[in-house]
Amino acid sequence: MRLLHFFPALLMVGCSFAAFPAHPQSESQAPPVPLVLAGGTVVDLTDWGRSARDIPDAIVVIREGRITDVGLSGEVTVPKGARIIDCSGKFLIPGLIDGYAGMNSQAQANANLYMGVTTVVARADSERGFIDTGAQPSPHIYPIDTIGVTDNWSLLARHPEWVSKLREGAHPVELSPQDTARQMVDTAHIGTRVLLLTAHLTAANSQWIVARAHEMGLVTYGEFVATPYRVGVEAGVDALVHMDHYILGVIPDELQRPLVDDPGGPSADTAFDYSERVPSTDARLRDYAHFLAAHHAALLPAFSLDYAELPGHRNLWKEPAAALLDPGRMYDPTDPATGDMTYPLPAWSRHLPGTAQRWMEEDLQKKAAQSALRLWRINETIFSAFPHYLAGSGADAMGAMPGISLHTEIELLVRLGLSPREALAAATNNYALQFGWNELGLIAPGRRADILVLDSDPTVSIWNARRISLVLLDGEPLDRNALLHLRK
Repeated sequence: MRLLHFFPALLMVGCSFAAFPAHPQSESQAPPVPLVLAGGTVVDLTDWGRSARDIPDAIVVIREGRITDVGLSGEVTVPKGARIIDCSGKFLIPGLIDGYAGMNSQAQANANLYMGVTTVVARADSERGFIDTGAQPSPHIYPIDTIGVTDNWSLLARHPEWVSKLREGAHPVELSPQDTARQMVDTAHIGTRVLLLTAHLTAANSQWIVARAHEMGLVTYGEFVATPYRVGVEAGVDALVHMDHYILGVIPDELQRPLVDDPGGPSADTAFDYSERVPSTDARLRDYAHFLAAHHAALLPAFSLDYAELPGHRNLWKEPAAALLDPGRMYDPTDPATGDMTYPLPAWSRHLPGTAQRWMEEDLQKKAAQSALRLWRINETIFSAFPHYLAGSGADAMGAMPGISLHTEIELLVRLGLSPREALAAATNNYALQFGWNELGLIAPGRRADILVLDSDPTVSIWNARRISLVLLDGEPLDRNALLHLRK
C-alpha cells in the first residue's frame, strides 16, 4: 500500500519501479534506456562510516530508477545504448536523508532537492505545518505519526473516524490500548513509516508500542518525558530525538516520578533545567552515555535547532536555496539580515527606554547561547562513548531551514567528533542499518538511484558535501538551477 500510495508522485519525477509495475510491459514497448555514471569515485559509507573501501574510476549502472551494477571500470559492462554521464574526477555519494523535519510546500521540496536531500522523514505539527504530499518534484517522503496520545496534528486527525478520538483538548492524553492498537494499523495503512512516542506516554504504553511497532515493521522514535529514558531504551526504541530531550536520562528518580502526572508543566521545566546543568564531567552522565552506546537506540540530536545560538554560525539566509523560503511562513526563523535568533520582548517592555529594551534583548541572547553551549558540552560527553548517530535537521523550526540545515547538521556532527565519512553515513546508510530501510542509503545494487555527484572529496572535508555537481532522484538527473525558480 505504501508503494501504491507514493507511485503517482514518483512518476511525476520521471521514474518507475521495475519490481512493482503498474501494468505488465507489452512486447512492443522498448525497455528503458539504462543510465551509466562513469569514472567517478564511489564513496564507501558502510559500517556506520568506519569502512573506507571507495571505488575509484567506477561504473554505476542504473535501470528504471534502481542501481543494478557498481564496480571498477573494466569489471562492469556498460550496457549497449546506455546514456553515459562522465563523472571523471568527481565523487559519488547517496542522496542525503533528513531523518526529522517538516516538508510543507513546494518551496521546501525544492530547497531540499537543491541541497541534495532526496528523502525526508517528515513530521506534521504546529511548528512545521502539514506534510505536502503533492509537491512535484519532491524528495521521497517517509511520514512520521504520533502514537497513543490525542494530537490535532496526527496524520489520522482529519479522518472522520478519528476526529473525536484524537482531538487534543487542553493538553494531550493517552488513548486506550484498544484505540492505540487500531491507530497503529490505520496509520500504517496510509503509509506511515515512523511512530513518534511523545512526552505524555507512560512507561507501560511506551514498552507495548515499541514491541508492537517492531512486529509490524514500523520504526519508533522516542521523545520521552513521562516515560523514563532508560525504560524506553531498554524496550528497544529505534532512535532518540532532540539532544535537549534525551539528556533527561540523567535526572534522579525524585524528578522523574512527578513527570507521569506533569509531563508538560512545572515538573518538566524543573527536570529539563536540571538535566541541562549536569556537569559534563559528572559520573552519572558518563554512565548514561555508556548505557546508550550499549543499546539499540541511535541518537538523532537535531543540533541544527540550536545552530544559530552556537558560536561560529553562519547566516543561512545567504544560501542560494534560502531564496525559496519565506520567513513569514516559518516557525521562529532567524533574522534574515544577521542569521541570528530573535527574542521578542513582552508587550509591557515597549514602555521602557530603548537602552533598557536592548539590554533585555542582549540578556535573552546571552542566556540562550549559554544554554546551547551547556547542551553541546553534555553531548560531547555522550559522544565519548561512541553511540550511533542519525542526521536530522528539525527544519523548519527554531532557525533550521529545509535542505540547508541538514548540511549544518552533518557539519556539527563533525565538530562533535565524527569523521566526515561517519557524518555522511549518519545522513545515508545508517538509516538502512538502524531501521532496515535497505532501499536507500548506499550506491549499491538494488538500492534506489538517489545519487549526488560532488566536485570534491567529502571524506577530506565535510564542506565538500555541499559542492554538488548533479542530483539524481530515482535515476533521473534534476535541473538544480530550475529548482531555484518556483513555478507559479
